[in-house]
Amino acid sequence: MDKFLINGPCKIKGKVLISGSKNASLPILAATLLFDEPVVIKNLPIVRDINTMINLLKSLGSKIILSKDKKTVKIINQKKMKTFASYSLVKTMRGSILVLGALVAKYNKSKTSLPGGCLIGARPINYHLAALKKLGMKYEIKDGYILARSKGKLKGTIIKFPKISVGATENSIIAACISKGKTILKNCAIEPEIKDLTNFLNSAGAKIKWLGRTCKIEGVDKLNQTVYSVMPDRIEAGTFCVASTLSNGNLEIRNINSKIIQTELSLLKKAGAKIKIEKDKIFIKGPHKIKSIKNIKTKEWPGVATDMQSQFMVLMCKAKGKSVITENIFENRFLHVGELQRLGANIQIKKNKAIIEGNTKFVAAELMSSDLRASVALVLAAIVSNGKSEINRIYHLDRGYEKIENKLKKIGVKIKRLRG
Repeated sequence: MDKFLINGPCKIKGKVLISGSKNASLPILAATLLFDEPVVIKNLPIVRDINTMINLLKSLGSKIILSKDKKTVKIINQKKMKTFASYSLVKTMRGSILVLGALVAKYNKSKTSLPGGCLIGARPINYHLAALKKLGMKYEIKDGYILARSKGKLKGTIIKFPKISVGATENSIIAACISKGKTILKNCAIEPEIKDLTNFLNSAGAKIKWLGRTCKIEGVDKLNQTVYSVMPDRIEAGTFCVASTLSNGNLEIRNINSKIIQTELSLLKKAGAKIKIEKDKIFIKGPHKIKSIKNIKTKEWPGVATDMQSQFMVLMCKAKGKSVITENIFENRFLHVGELQRLGANIQIKKNKAIIEGNTKFVAAELMSSDLRASVALVLAAIVSNGKSEINRIYHLDRGYEKIENKLKKIGVKIKRLRG
């Protein structure tokens, strides 16, 4: 199993190019199952989760033509596609559940494994299933599989989600766009990645309109050939912004629209970062002394992203004074705390709150990744630690960050991947 060796502390300086968004690419790739015509998707990130989704599409019968740099894919579906999404592919990634809505909407049946992914909480799929049921899907769960079918086309309806859910919103949009009649989805998640999905579908002739948290979908018979470029990864951009702030760095972050990480940038300004915005660039300088932020709360977009919580925790460890982080999205999202304590952090957990005593002097240690975002927090902490840290189980990182060690090396981080 691969691991990272990081020799800290490092001074971060230079330019970083942000890759395409993993969280936008996954639903867009799942939605390609709705097409009879070829589809071209550009600006894909080269990460493990995208490979998993492409392999899943292949297993369902899609012909996949990848460009030389693997960032562009042409997808051609067969006339008769398979509708079985196997456990061996779905177990490694929750995003795989997004093929369910597409398969039932297009082929009126599916056998899809219950999903896997990071160990950050229950993340049940009951909202997905309840919404698809309202559209006309009948299902039972047997031997770890969702056996689903519908009598002919799904039919438009009004669905109000009991709780804001990114995945359930995506699955419902995908299913509804080729359903019969009009669907109105209320209390939707409105993350930029969801807007990217609907922009993609509209580029192919779907009729989707937004009004606040309400999504109106007029079903169409079929989707047309399209070429679409995926948005940049806001979590990757946010992570590099924290890295610069944390290490008294000086970074130019390219290929990012600052509006999609406005909430996180305003927090970094509070912490003392100097930020300048240009068209698709962010210039960010870290302060000599990081200021503590009394209360950071994760929340659905446009609040602080839960995927940025662990990075902000590392930042607050180095801040002057005490701060509190409240995790409102996932119940198991403090798995990185034990590892940060091994580096010297003073953090107490009380239910969904982390109380952080600042002024930590991180000292290198051997560490273990538990999930995708937790592992990037350990990388950030190792960058500002004294000595050589070893980070194990970095396959979590490879799921969501494209060639992160190459990007870090270019900006001054002493990092080495040891192949295991």
